[in-house]
Amino acid sequence: MTTPRPFWLPDPEAGTTSRIAQFGRWVARNRDVAVAYDHTDYGALHRWSVTDLEGFWSAVWEFFDIDADAPFERVLSEETMPGARWFEGATLNYAHHALRDLREDAPAIVALDETGSGYEVTGGRLRAQVASVAATLRDLGVGRGDRVVGYLPNTPHAIVAFLAAASLGAVWSVCGQDYAPQAAADRFAQLEPAVLVTTDGYLFNGTTHDRRDGALELAGALPGLKAMLLIDHVGLPWPPGSYPAPTVPWEDAATRTEELDCTPVAFDHPLWVVFSSGTTGLPKGIVHGHGGVLLEHLKTLALHSDLGPGDRLLWYTTTHWMMWNLVVSTLLTGATPCTYDGSPAPSARPDVLWELAARHRVTVFGTSPQYLLGMAKFGIEPTVHDLSAVRAVGCTGSTLPPSAYPWVRDHVGSRTQLASTSGGTDVVSGFAGSAPTTPVWAGELSAPYLGVALAAYDGEGHPVVDQVGELVVTRPMPSMPLYFWNDPDGSRCREAYFSTYPGVWRHGDWITVTGHGSVIVHGRSDSTLNRNGVRLGSADIHDVVERLPEITEALVIGAEEPDGGYWMPLFVHLADGVELDDELRDRIRAAIRTGVSPRHVPDEILAVPGVPHTRTGKKLEVPVKRLLQGAPVEQVVNPAAVDAPELIAHYAHLGAERRVGRGPEPRAGSTVQPRRSATGAG
Repeated sequence: MTTPRPFWLPDPEAGTTSRIAQFGRWVARNRDVAVAYDHTDYGALHRWSVTDLEGFWSAVWEFFDIDADAPFERVLSEETMPGARWFEGATLNYAHHALRDLREDAPAIVALDETGSGYEVTGGRLRAQVASVAATLRDLGVGRGDRVVGYLPNTPHAIVAFLAAASLGAVWSVCGQDYAPQAAADRFAQLEPAVLVTTDGYLFNGTTHDRRDGALELAGALPGLKAMLLIDHVGLPWPPGSYPAPTVPWEDAATRTEELDCTPVAFDHPLWVVFSSGTTGLPKGIVHGHGGVLLEHLKTLALHSDLGPGDRLLWYTTTHWMMWNLVVSTLLTGATPCTYDGSPAPSARPDVLWELAARHRVTVFGTSPQYLLGMAKFGIEPTVHDLSAVRAVGCTGSTLPPSAYPWVRDHVGSRTQLASTSGGTDVVSGFAGSAPTTPVWAGELSAPYLGVALAAYDGEGHPVVDQVGELVVTRPMPSMPLYFWNDPDGSRCREAYFSTYPGVWRHGDWITVTGHGSVIVHGRSDSTLNRNGVRLGSADIHDVVERLPEITEALVIGAEEPDGGYWMPLFVHLADGVELDDELRDRIRAAIRTGVSPRHVPDEILAVPGVPHTRTGKKLEVPVKRLLQGAPVEQVVNPAAVDAPELIAHYAHLGAERRVGRGPEPRAGSTVQPRRSATGAG
């Protein structure tokens, strides 16, 4: 098979100056490795990283000079999955490493918002605030293993509170204030936190959202809460009167003169709890450890994203998406993270993120596929701003279609690397993506990440190349979950990842590992279309249809029916003023037939008032499929986990109509008002 021509080739200079090239040369000098590495041979470096896990992860440890209070006995003393034991005996602290190399007067964090304003937090000020908040938490009785939670927008306050909790050995969890109080309580009440950190509100699309009442409601739903730290972020005064717990103003908590003293904890001591999307039932609390996150994020951010001192990362995220955790870990590399409060494309200035990237000389700009596609569709021109500092555009959250690659080249920069990545909250990291020394093929992820033994498995559990298969990881990663919260026997964790292939991590995505080493992600394996035994990727159809100017967003579903039939409808959310008539249906079918294949043409095309997503922007393909098949809403979707819960009733109604034999019809004059966004702003 002929290897396709890469869309983008790395700058030859990256083979000598990038941090991954430096690491490769360091490995060649300091490890007894049979392969003689050329610093541009990513494939050789990756093969070694997954065949010699102990050698690779000990090299990461030494290369980044991990500062342990007690040494480890062995890198990997137990390799079984689940249950791998990493760096036993070592004690360290994530917060110590995040703060150890800060320069006193240099910016450690740049705080930005959708108005274009911002401010810098110097290294000295960040360290002082963390020390002060840590002392405040300690005075409130918070210690090792206690939980501190944040109901917070993406501002420096969240980073300070997290690092303060981590410095004490306390366990952190956070979600954004766009979550309703009950949705936040569904997560935090499981943890029985000691302290809640919250703000008065947040900014989004020109509107200041008052969350004072919501914060108090949330606090009242958290049994055993000892205290609340109240932040004045948008200038709304906290009302006098009784509160569900004693309160401390942030100004008091963060302005004490204290010395920072980070508590050494075991390598696998819990650092934070991140939650699954929780589209059904209570969200699952996924626990990660100090050491695993420290090593995994250094590898991901320093080696794969080439971040180091002098760099700046601006990645649009909310605090409840795992990308927030990675943004915070930019501090580990010596680079500067940028926080951002607001809409990614506010109506008043839809290109504000590009404007800020130019003004603050951002080197790595991160976003979602929907954002890039929305920029292209609505004619936003980023290069009216000076983006010469941006060397890479990172993209994750869903499948990035090939059409986005030329747009980034033509409208951001011809030498800018478009680095599409795929990973998950489960490992709070990536499985595959790019590095400064890897080529990029349009629509493909350049390679598996270092240390990730990734494969595509067929139905028999055998690895396949150039065929669609299940994404699996055959050897452990340090950032795999320690456990799920409230899962004492580990049964929920085993069922989630290891029930299909015992001892092998099954992530739930369809991928193709290509003959030239790249990875193509086709979408969730439980939502892949399977028409007449042929697997089809929904992302391929969405890409073609969403290029049409009349279509705001599309959702295709493949539903098995009780009589053995298979129904594959395409739902389209139309642009304002557009009607779905026969002429538009014909053009949609023709676009799919030409742009993908005849077998991808749907059985029906139906107009809907919107497409529902998780709060991190992923289309609810499987829940919609189950609703169409007749599953009760309460068994399918937790409305609090959906960006537009009012849409769920619409799809349930369509399913009910079809089951009684009338067939679904577009309902004129629907009162549903979905979120209109071309940016995937979940």
